[in-house]
Amino acid sequence: MIVALIDSGLGLLPTSAWLRRLRPELDLVLSLDPDGAPWGLKPAPWVIDRVLGAAARSLDRGAEVIVLPCNTASVTALEHVRELVGPGIPVIGTVPAIKPAAAVCESVAIWATAATTASRYQADLIAEFADGTEVVGVACHGLADAIDRGDRAGALAAISDAAARTPDGVQGVVLGCTHYPLLRDEIVAALPEGVLLFDSAEAVARQTLRRIDAAEIDTSVGSGTVEVFVSGRPGSLPSSAEAFDAGRLLGAIRA
Repeated sequence: MIVALIDSGLGLLPTSAWLRRLRPELDLVLSLDPDGAPWGLKPAPWVIDRVLGAAARSLDRGAEVIVLPCNTASVTALEHVRELVGPGIPVIGTVPAIKPAAAVCESVAIWATAATTASRYQADLIAEFADGTEVVGVACHGLADAIDRGDRAGALAAISDAAARTPDGVQGVVLGCTHYPLLRDEIVAALPEGVLLFDSAEAVARQTLRRIDAAEIDTSVGSGTVEVFVSGRPGSLPSSAEAFDAGRLLGAIRA
């Protein structure tokens, strides 16, 4: 049983790792696009074409479920992927965890890329899901890029900078980029004690499994392989993935 995950870079690792932990027999096809990254700055038609190409390759490899663990891909291309694959293939997107954060916090900061922080997309999510909670956006300059490079020192510097610009008194921080959970512990350590952290990786993984179970797809025949496409070419996870627990977990399993 093959699940395909599509993102421009290492942002697919947290959800992939949760799937590995929760259902280790699943076969995974991971599609990264370092040649085209970052997607957030690209025109929507370009992103749609890139995501659809990865989805088509995944189908050719036998994918029965497609996951977009990427905010840009989800908001831009999710419906296009569903149209491509038809009703028989579940397609799961990703939304920042604003709603669960607002349910328990009176004030929330959303850490995201500069492009997402300034986007209409994030503003619309806040309007839809904040439910009266005070929300402020914090642009994490360079954090996603540092993660993709496996540059822990650069990532820690970006985390420190974002923490310093997060308003005092916020009760929760939402990780609005799927790369950021790779350094969840480091982000927690940079925030004041008691601040709650919210990300969507586990929720997306569990929703994927619910869709698999609802479709009565037999997962018992899987062998837990990981196949990687790098900008459309068969390859392997970049060496930078080894800087993170999720990358080491997935990188240790080869097709």
